[in-house]
Amino acid sequence: MRLHFTFVLLVIFLVVLGAGGSQSGTGYALYVLALFASVLLHELGHAVVARRYGIRTLEIIMFPIGGLARLERQPKAVEELWIALAGPVVNVVIAAVLFAWWGYVTDVQSLRGLLVPTDSNLVHRVAVGNLILAAFNLLPAFPMDGGRILRSVIARYRSEADATRIAARLGQMLAMVMGLLGLLSGNFMLVFIALFVYLGAAQETAAATGKSLLESVPVEAAMITNFRTLPHGLSLREAADALLAGSQQDFPVVTGNQVIGLLTRNDLLRGMANEGPEAYVAGCMNREFPRIAPESGLTEALPLLERSCVLVMKGDTLLGMLTRENLMEFLMLRRFGLQPRPAAHAISGS
Repeated sequence: MRLHFTFVLLVIFLVVLGAGGSQSGTGYALYVLALFASVLLHELGHAVVARRYGIRTLEIIMFPIGGLARLERQPKAVEELWIALAGPVVNVVIAAVLFAWWGYVTDVQSLRGLLVPTDSNLVHRVAVGNLILAAFNLLPAFPMDGGRILRSVIARYRSEADATRIAARLGQMLAMVMGLLGLLSGNFMLVFIALFVYLGAAQETAAATGKSLLESVPVEAAMITNFRTLPHGLSLREAADALLAGSQQDFPVVTGNQVIGLLTRNDLLRGMANEGPEAYVAGCMNREFPRIAPESGLTEALPLLERSCVLVMKGDTLLGMLTRENLMEFLMLRRFGLQPRPAAHAISGS
């Protein structure tokens, strides 16, 4: 789990909002922590259900208006429906448990009484906050869960790209309405939320467009075939010279014709700092490097590119390399009608 840098805006807003009133500082801190925990449990609900479908959660990012569970692959329509529903269900369960417990030990307060924050109605306000979280996330617009539920339903009748565009367009329309209401009412937090929703919907649209361009395209159509390899006995000083000599940043390390590792720019810099320039490449390279077959689809390569470049190999034979940069260039050219090129053999030199 990590906090997005914009999360500090939420902290500032909550501090200003909670200034004064009849609740204690401890009660206010507990309220903020309880809502934070509720959002985290919401995202863990997504992660648990995703895991039941064999999808790992790479990380949970906490944003000012909620969290985001980043999955290793895009779920299928039916999978996405249940994964998206899991988060709001967690919030509803939390609210039900809190209301049931507090109603058992004392009288449930009216909603009007909850408008005045006090230590005595802390549990009530956390329960209501969870209901608001569930309702807000069920809005049928990206990037909320409701938008993903809507996409999963539309995807049963249309393509995934069309379903994403429709749901994202609704999300942008909702964001514009929210932003207008926020400006007219002077509620700048609503304007901020509207901006966040609009950008999230636009990002989903761009991601869907990119994915549609990658569908049915093999890795060998986009891989780099003109690259340089490094022998395992090379020093880091010589590897640094190779780094400066061109635009290549990641180097397959070979012994003879066999690939034994991958030296990335970060590996090189870390090795220079820790071991010195005379250390050998073999001692700093990554031996568990990502690899993929040339006939595999580009969509399969995307999760591997999160960590570093990917070596394209047929058996033990190195055919090419795939990096985030050349994949983006390939996507831009595909938008202008470039067709996948036929398979090519790698051209490498040490």
